[in-house]
Amino acid sequence: MKAWAKEFYESSSWRECRAAYLISQHNVCERCGDIAKVVHHKKYLTAKNINDVSITLSWDNLEALCQDCHNKEHHNKPKRYSFDSDGNIIPSEK
Repeated sequence: MKAWAKEFYESSSWRECRAAYLISQHNVCERCGDIAKVVHHKKYLTAKNINDVSITLSWDNLEALCQDCHNKEHHNKPKRYSFDSDGNIIPSEK
């Protein structure tokens, strides 16, 4: 957990929102149907938006995910760019 997010993730507001959202989704992963244990923010939290409740606590920005789908979301994203042999940035194709 990033230092700037620690206070938010330890807050009662987040814990209550997270618990209520998981219950609303019947603890089912919205991507694969497995057991959801993570409430993911679709718009990623940043140091700039961490205090914006329309992003942090809005159910429109939340998604119930199993650990596997959450890991895929954060760790299997294609790189946005790479480098050529001269060290120049090559943007990825979308």
